[in-house]
Amino acid sequence: MKFAATLALAAAAATLAASASAQSFQKPEDAIKYRRSAFTLLGAHFGPLGAMANGRMPYDAQAAARHGEVIALVSHLPYTAFVPGTDKGETRARPEIWSENAKFKAAAEKMQSEVGKLAAAAKTGNLDNLKEAFRSAGPTCKACHDDFRKD
Repeated sequence: MKFAATLALAAAAATLAASASAQSFQKPEDAIKYRRSAFTLLGAHFGPLGAMANGRMPYDAQAAARHGEVIALVSHLPYTAFVPGTDKGETRARPEIWSENAKFKAAAEKMQSEVGKLAAAAKTGNLDNLKEAFRSAGPTCKACHDDFRKD
């Protein structure tokens, strides 16, 4: 039940994300809250996949597939909310997001691609496939954190 609610929320957010890139957030704080929420949701579903891939959690093929579906969708949501004026306030975003925007976008696209592969691997029901895909996806997240997120 919890997963269905999360997936429904993520689907609604994805539908809205398509129009979010063309719309303005009412206030910079709204954009910051939106992207933080998306990253929180992404982490909540990425974490169990990593735990399964690294043997810290028992492998559950059905749960892995569900987590994969969510991360594939949610990985696209936060980037519409890195708009002007959102570099200040309650954010961990580094100034390089705006000063090196092409690099930031490339990092986001690489992460989205690898997360898509991770989601596909999670659907195979094969732990070895999950492990291999996680080894590629994890570093893309870390690279973005290292370059574009404050500690």
